[in-house]
Parts: sequence; C-alpha cells; structure tokens
Amino acid sequence: MKAAICYEFGAPLRIEDVELDAPRSGEVRVRIAATAVCHSEIHLMNGEWAGAPPIVAGHEAAGVVEAIGDNVTTVKPGDRVVVSLLRTCGRCFHCTSGASHNCDAEFALDRESRLRNSSGEALQAGIKVGAFAEAAIVDQSQLVRIPDAMPLDRAALLGCGVITGTGAVFNTAKVRPGESVVVIGAGGVGLNAIQAAALAGASRILAVDRLESKLEAARAFGATETTMEPRRIRGMDYAFVTVGNPNAVVDALRMIRRGGAVIVVGMPGVRDTAPIRIFDVVWSEQRILGSRMGSTRLHVDIPRLVDLYLHGRLKLDELITARYPLDQINDAIASMQSGEALRNVIVFGTSSSL
Repeated sequence: MKAAICYEFGAPLRIEDVELDAPRSGEVRVRIAATAVCHSEIHLMNGEWAGAPPIVAGHEAAGVVEAIGDNVTTVKPGDRVVVSLLRTCGRCFHCTSGASHNCDAEFALDRESRLRNSSGEALQAGIKVGAFAEAAIVDQSQLVRIPDAMPLDRAALLGCGVITGTGAVFNTAKVRPGESVVVIGAGGVGLNAIQAAALAGASRILAVDRLESKLEAARAFGATETTMEPRRIRGMDYAFVTVGNPNAVVDALRMIRRGGAVIVVGMPGVRDTAPIRIFDVVWSEQRILGSRMGSTRLHVDIPRLVDLYLHGRLKLDELITARYPLDQINDAIASMQSGEALRNVIVFGTSSSL
C-alpha cells in the first residue's frame, strides 16, 4: 500500500510503498477512505512535538474495517467507521470517572510499530493513527461505527477538528442558552466552536480573526458579530482560544467578565509560554480551562454529531475547502498553511467509495 512519509522535519512528505502488519489483539485494520489535514500535523512534521522520523502522519480519518485481531468486540469487517487518535482502556481512573479522553494507559501500539517501508525500516504512526496512508492499524477503542448514510469524507472531519471545537463548547465549558461567547480564530476548529455555541443557544457569538474570508465563514456558521480588532471586547462569559498562539490566551483573559472562563483549545508548541497576571485571575475569579480534544467521549459525542449532520443541523460540507489525492498531499498541506483553506481532505479511491 502507499503512504506519505516524513523522513526529515520541515521537508515535503514522500509517497512510498509500505507494509502494514496484521492487527494483533484488540487492534483493527481500517482501509482509509478520507483523511483531513489538521494543523496538528504541521507541529508534528516540523519537529515541534515528540517523536522522530520516519513518520506516517494523519489522524483525522474515516474508512472501512478490513480485518480485526483477537478480542475485538466493537467492530467487524465491513463496518464504516470514524477513526480518532483517542484511545481508551476502560479501566483507568480517567476512563471510569467519565473523562476517557484523558486515558493514560499504555497500549502495544505506543511501543511497537505495525508499519515498515520497502527497506524494512519501522515507521512511526504519527498522532496515534498514521492515516496519510491507504490503511492504518488502530486500537478498537479509536473507532466509532457510523451509518451508511454518512459520507466518509464528511465523517473524517469528526475524528478531530469537529469534536475538538464542538466539544469545547458542549463538554468543557457547557455553554448555556443566553450566554455570550467569543471565539479567537475562525479556522476549522473555531468554526465548530461557533456552530456549537449557536446550537447551545448562546445569545452573542463574536468571532475574531485576521482574515476577512474566515470572518465571512464565521458568520455563515452562526457568529452574530465578527471583528479583526479584538482590543475592545470585554465582559464575555466565555472566550475560546482555538489558535495555537499563547499570546491569544492573554488577550482572551481581557475579554471575559469577572467569573468568566477562557477555554484553551488550540495546541501551541510544547515550549510555548504566556505571561499571565495571576493577581487579576484571582481577583476577578476567572478560570483558564484546557480542552483536550473537546473533552470528547467518542461513543457518545460522535453519534450525536452524525445525527445532527444527517438532520441538517451541523455544517460539515461547508468545512471542506478542497479534496486531494494522496500524491498531492504536499499541495494540500501548503494550502492549509497559507490560511486559504478551512479543511483540505485527502481522499482515497473514487467518489463512490465515500
């Protein structure tokens, strides 16, 4: 099968033939139909996160189950599935206390590679999936079955970007009807936070971005106000920081009311820091909350989002800027880095397979 491999940080990906082992106990082989290009891949491929080349990146995907290992009980060959980076053991403190997205168990896939290039060299599956490839092996807990009516290229978006943005609103902040929200960054994740705020009944939804095209999209996704100049924003109940810029967290603290909360969603580099006046946080009883993957419970949240999409209430089609074959993946990444794309999607096979 073919995969896009990162051999050197900061260099273009190379398309090569690779070998994928059979799935082992608890593991599933998925034929990938579509993989969205997420900005997290840029952090990974630039060496800003842990790991070393060679890496097969890609983590926001959907496809069809091809084969299962022993002790797999949740899916069977032929099932259409969303693939996520979230793995859950079902036994640790986090899993048993309702925060399975924070599962800290170690899996065999954390220690062992199932991928090799034509020279026999082991390849790391980046961000726990390795979906810039025609197939991937993941733990069964990373998969959620979806109905035949759900297009796989749209379903791929649910693996990361959509659940991260909507989950930050629904799960982390628990926004209530009538509350006010500002979203800093109107990219793929930010737009999902905006449409989730609208679904939650927020009365004021303010989008902040530097590009007019992103602000136009924000209005289509439910923003009641947009601006490129955030300095005068004050008194909001919640500020969602969906960009990986640590300075945006400082700006967000100025935007919220006393007792308000900043929800940090966008992933910065691992060494990034931000200067925060702790006195102001204490005096104003403000909260700073991290939201990892939207505090998502895969088997609860993804079926809910699929249902919203199939009933015309969740925008997914509008998130896809363009579709590319695997051999044009570097073009898809460059388009995303330039800021011109919301989500580009790598598609495998023909449109009929989606």
